[in-house]
Amino acid sequence: MSVSSAVLADLVARVHDGAAHLGRGRPAGPGVPAGGSRLVVVDGPAGSGKTTLAAQLATALPAQVVHMDDLYEGWTGMAAGVDRLVEQVLAPLAAGRKGRYQRYDWTLGEYAEWHDVPFAPFLVVEGCGAGSRRVAGLTTLLVWVEADDDVRLARGLARDGEAARDPWIEWMAMEREVYAAEGTVERADVVLDGLGEPVRWRATPGASATEA
Repeated sequence: MSVSSAVLADLVARVHDGAAHLGRGRPAGPGVPAGGSRLVVVDGPAGSGKTTLAAQLATALPAQVVHMDDLYEGWTGMAAGVDRLVEQVLAPLAAGRKGRYQRYDWTLGEYAEWHDVPFAPFLVVEGCGAGSRRVAGLTTLLVWVEADDDVRLARGLARDGEAARDPWIEWMAMEREVYAAEGTVERADVVLDGLGEPVRWRATPGASATEA
């Protein structure tokens, strides 16, 4: 799911205009941008198009992308993945230090190589559950991407194969519970459909809310 140049430009402008919460108050210096670092979170159910949007944002800002798929411990690891995001990546960045996480290899069922997340002006995190309330105070822009269940399942099976149908269905049930508890879509600054079209924009300071 790609967004148009106009939607992408609006998202990037909102990031630049938003407050930087990571490393705020830390003096600027080597590897520490003045004013802190801005976090963009792209959340939404599996197969809705988050990864493609995150890649567009990464190029436009520019920014490094952290994928929640690399933090989950397999099909049942959503909660643990959020824990690892906060503890290994966001907490260090909030203190003005680099983050570092170990990628989970779904095929081997074990952890693989380590990845550094340097303190930089922008960071994009994408994946189911990334917009947890635990992350809200550190987030500059929360983007929610949604699509119909049948579309998402078809995309997932095209990528992972028919053997993944049962895990996908179980994951979809789990994510519905998580999103209901977290109120993620209600808290999102921007809601996009699976075609990249805006469903809702949260008003910026001094502006009125708009809805498509």
